[in-house]
Amino acid sequence: MDETEKVILEPAKIKVKLKADNVDICYPPIFQSGGVFDLKPSASSNDDSLFYDSMSVIICAIGSRYNSYCSNVARTFLIDANSVQSKAYEVLLKAHEAAIGALKPGNKASDAYLAAMSVVESEAPEFAPNLTRSAGTGIGLEFRESSLVLNGKNERILKTGMVFNVSLGLQNVQTEMKDPKTEKFSVLLADTVIVGETSPEVVTSTSSKAVKDVAYSFNEGEEEEEVEELSKVNAALPNAAKATLRSVNHEVSKEELRRQHQAALARQKNEETARRLAGRGAEGSNNGLSRPSGDLVAYKNVNDLPQPRDLMIQVDQKHEAVLLPVYGKMVPFHIATVKSVTSQQDTNRTCYIRIIFSVPGAPFSQHDQNLQKFHDSIYVKEVSFRSKDPRHISEIVQAIKTLRRQVASRESEKAERATLVTQEKLQLSGAKFKPIRLSDLWIRPVFGGRGRKLSGTLEAHSNGFRYSTSRSDERVDIMFANVKHAFFQPAEKEMITLVHFHLHNHIMVGNKKTKDVQFYVEVMDVVQTIGGGKRSAYDPDEIEEEQRERDRKNKISMDFQNFVNRVNDLWGQPQFKSFDLEFDQPLRELGFHGVPHKSSAFIVPTSSCLVELIETPFVVITLAEIEIVNLERVGLGQKNFDMTIVFKDFKRDVMRIDSIPQSSLDGIKEWLDTTDLKYYESRLNLNWRQILKTITDDPKQFIDDGGWEFLNLEASDSDSDHSQESDQGYEPSDAQSESVSEDDDEDSESLVESEDDEEDESVDGSEEDEGKTWEELEREASNADKEKGNESDSEEERKRRKMKTFGKSRPPERRPGGGGSLAKKARFR
Repeated sequence: MDETEKVILEPAKIKVKLKADNVDICYPPIFQSGGVFDLKPSASSNDDSLFYDSMSVIICAIGSRYNSYCSNVARTFLIDANSVQSKAYEVLLKAHEAAIGALKPGNKASDAYLAAMSVVESEAPEFAPNLTRSAGTGIGLEFRESSLVLNGKNERILKTGMVFNVSLGLQNVQTEMKDPKTEKFSVLLADTVIVGETSPEVVTSTSSKAVKDVAYSFNEGEEEEEVEELSKVNAALPNAAKATLRSVNHEVSKEELRRQHQAALARQKNEETARRLAGRGAEGSNNGLSRPSGDLVAYKNVNDLPQPRDLMIQVDQKHEAVLLPVYGKMVPFHIATVKSVTSQQDTNRTCYIRIIFSVPGAPFSQHDQNLQKFHDSIYVKEVSFRSKDPRHISEIVQAIKTLRRQVASRESEKAERATLVTQEKLQLSGAKFKPIRLSDLWIRPVFGGRGRKLSGTLEAHSNGFRYSTSRSDERVDIMFANVKHAFFQPAEKEMITLVHFHLHNHIMVGNKKTKDVQFYVEVMDVVQTIGGGKRSAYDPDEIEEEQRERDRKNKISMDFQNFVNRVNDLWGQPQFKSFDLEFDQPLRELGFHGVPHKSSAFIVPTSSCLVELIETPFVVITLAEIEIVNLERVGLGQKNFDMTIVFKDFKRDVMRIDSIPQSSLDGIKEWLDTTDLKYYESRLNLNWRQILKTITDDPKQFIDDGGWEFLNLEASDSDSDHSQESDQGYEPSDAQSESVSEDDDEDSESLVESEDDEEDESVDGSEEDEGKTWEELEREASNADKEKGNESDSEEERKRRKMKTFGKSRPPERRPGGGGSLAKKARFR
């Protein structure tokens, strides 16, 4: 990969007459082999050696620029291919040619993908699920033109002169081989194609993709001979020898396999992070900017003011104003200008009311356009009034606070609605096609307002869901295009059965802005036995009640399952394939307990997410958005540890799941490893806000320092001088009275005794091991300093040397009357 990149950047190496200044790469060349393939343009080469044994597949993809214009080519090479690999490549080649042939003026962009799909379905339908979801994209100054994606949905009309990167592949095709490097394979072809007036022009055609030019055979006739010879040897060997031969192929422990896979993931993750940070550039942040409010107008003219009954403070609910008596006149103030209102009473039963207003320059004042507009004006900061009527004062304070809450709530809802993404309109199913329906459901988040809560009905229409109750104002529409993840969770060890939708963009449920909408049914009624006495296990009423509960639970589960199956069939139709939607079901056997917010919950992985759908607020974490996972407070002998999830968007706060039981550690590691998520371990909680700020401030330094490897405890320990002294070779003695620490640099022993072994000092019985007194040690250290001329050393350095010298010898015996015994000293670690 490195050599190829050098050749692209220096064309003179292969005698191509192009200026090196005009040539650049679109992405680092991608070379993949050994059963691990990723057909996305964001893939990367790893550090593994090229695997070209029998029945191996090698994919090479190269993208380069000339005068800022992009081009792309990808080829697949087959080594001693078996029948499945040969068939897959031949079918892909035909589909790729069909996709290129459909790129003609007047055709739709979707025709290219549909042409390729029809070839695969007719020639080898077993490969259809493995086909990539698009046949490529438009290419030009941008490597990927998002408006010119060659998928089955794009209706864009093709025109002469358009340029496309026609990229088609079969991902993770299964074979019958047991070797992990050959049991799965992928094939990929890509060419840069120009739409011509009569036929498309393939500008990368000089790189042949014919079968005869990409298929290689290294072991013709040799493999059969080796198999026959091996079978003869096996037949001649006794069973014990066969067992010995089998044992030569050492089994690697699961932990070791996991460590090797994590090391490969670390390299891949650092490369991905480097590319993403390099391509991000400077991004502006809109944090802290609030939407300016409109002009605050309580009364348009003086005649609209209500007639004052008395010169008393009044609250006008209709016009959202507070009228204050000032010098014999009623002066109105809009409620939005009131910052706070308080009242107090003195010993003479005289009441005071104090109203503080929002003014420019006040600390923590809201960013209001009205305050900016009249910054030269004089503002009233606060007013105080005295009254002999405590009841009236309390009523006024309560009325002002209530009106402030109402206006603030309304403005907040209005601001939230203004930030919502406009959704398409729901197309209701007609009389011919009845909507898929699920009745008697409750919704979370709940609708606002007072009154009895009502259950409702969820219906799946032509392009979305609608949930509605008998009240006309309680209605929620969820478009299929806005659904990011859909979950169905039956009532296993839970009280509710639910369907849950996690959305791309926020919607309003009542007056709440949310990305998670859930519909559920309680499978068990709350029953309270009157009398409180224990009932017999053979009580007929008790048995009948339990049977009714089981029947109710089974009926609810069946209704939900039927609804989910029918919606999945609806989502399988061609017009919804681009949404890639399917109900996901949490895998309870992989779940673990933790505290994602304030209370403990059972967190469960799914095929694409990590979710908690019972307690609110819900947890839905998309695995594809995770950068790394850091397991914190591990290895300190504690009963719990924490999990910190770092997202690929470094502007986003990390997600912390606290207090996970230590018994779940191995299961979580295994799950993270099987889902190709890189995890690290640390002994302490880290300040992630500061870490992410450091990364975003100087991404180049972060990459140069090794990327995420600063979290690797094994790497950091091996680099540390003190790790070997503290961690290596720790062995408690048989009497558990001494701690032994081996120092590789000094080849010496350090033995420090505890209070429990005062009389067991001379276990070995040899007088040669007796230690020196403190005075002797100090004298020796002083003499050594003088010989080396280090009298000017710092006090810290002298202490460090004294402790190191002490570590080489046994401490002195405890004297009967001595008060300075080592047994009273702290244990060295």
